[in-house]
Amino acid sequence: MNPELQVKSIFDTSKLYEQDFYLWLQTTAKLLKERKLDLVDFDSLIEEIESMGKSERKELKTRLTTLIEHLLKIKYWQAEKANNARGWRQTIVEERRKIEYLLEDSPSLRGLLAELFSECYLNARKDLLRKYELEAEIFPSEPAFTLLDILNPDYIPE
Repeated sequence: MNPELQVKSIFDTSKLYEQDFYLWLQTTAKLLKERKLDLVDFDSLIEEIESMGKSERKELKTRLTTLIEHLLKIKYWQAEKANNARGWRQTIVEERRKIEYLLEDSPSLRGLLAELFSECYLNARKDLLRKYELEAEIFPSEPAFTLLDILNPDYIPE
């Protein structure tokens, strides 16, 4: 059988995307490298690229929210601070490092930080109140620190 016909019979359909995602990725990469653009499933490729961008944004939001949660705990949750401050500091350091790595890989995400800050602060506060069934007064409604503070590797509130 002609190898080109065999390739076409496999790749003429976008069903591969639904049937075997990993194989679809490998196949799409191969087709792009070989410049066989007429065989590329562009609709699925566009969908995946857009999804990757959303995933990066979501990861930044998740990490920023977790970082803010631990900064709030270490600054305001005095009843638990003596027993938990070390772990909270550890998480603060780790999340900052992960955010730094994310921003190194995708510098354009840095422009989203200011936009996401208020939302992440409010979500962090709400999550803490729900998780630990705390009184709303324990954490301020407005951010207790700046975005610069949050990203500053030396900033740990007292």
